[in-house]
Amino acid sequence: MSWLKSIIAAGVLQSAVLISGHAFADAALDRIKAEGVLKIGTEGTYAPFTYHDKDGKLVGFDVEIGQEIAKRLGVEAKFLEGKWDGLIAGLDANRYDAVINQVGITPERQKKYNFSEPYIASKAVLIVKTGNNDIKSFKDLKGRKSAQSLSSNYGKIAREYGAEIVANDGFDQSVQLVLSGRAEATVNASLSFLDFKKQKPDVPLVIVAELEDADKSGVLLRKGEDDLLAAVNKALEEIKSDGTYAKLSEKYFGADVSK
Repeated sequence: MSWLKSIIAAGVLQSAVLISGHAFADAALDRIKAEGVLKIGTEGTYAPFTYHDKDGKLVGFDVEIGQEIAKRLGVEAKFLEGKWDGLIAGLDANRYDAVINQVGITPERQKKYNFSEPYIASKAVLIVKTGNNDIKSFKDLKGRKSAQSLSSNYGKIAREYGAEIVANDGFDQSVQLVLSGRAEATVNASLSFLDFKKQKPDVPLVIVAELEDADKSGVLLRKGEDDLLAAVNKALEEIKSDGTYAKLSEKYFGADVSK
């Protein structure tokens, strides 16, 4: 019967390891509260979400969301900046407790990481120069020139609707091409447009259509840290219910960006 005892012993050991690992992971919230700091990975170069103002201070919508979450956990927010490509790796290496940097919630990422409830959403919108009555819907892009970054999903959308692509490096160049008349439209992120209009309200550009499906972002956390996930979700719920979210949304975008 020694073989049976060995199997039972191995099973008990495996269960103990799993329980221990789960307990260790779930201790993340206790550790953060004991240390008094929530370490957050972010870029610091992506306005209006996470960037440096003229005085060099780290500011932005995502920065303030992180600060509000930390406050509701009873700790301070400590931001650790890094390049986008290394942020998720930094979470894997335990450099951060969370990443708050417009991380899109995707099925692939959800397999490996926990995500909070979405705290912001961006839709693909169709932008034209004010007074352009020829383009009123995405279907009207067929045969028209659309200014797009070739590597973006928005360029793919424009091509799917039959647009002739005027290639460029990003949102700022896209809108300038539309304003100059070298392109008739651009498909781009609603958040980018809202930020642009917030800074330059008199620029003659308008949204004439939007796609229903929105790209949603959440706070990125490690798998297994379920207590921390629950606490972050609770904090986000409070931020929205007490009016804080509405104030931040208006401050940075002039509109509700939660859905």
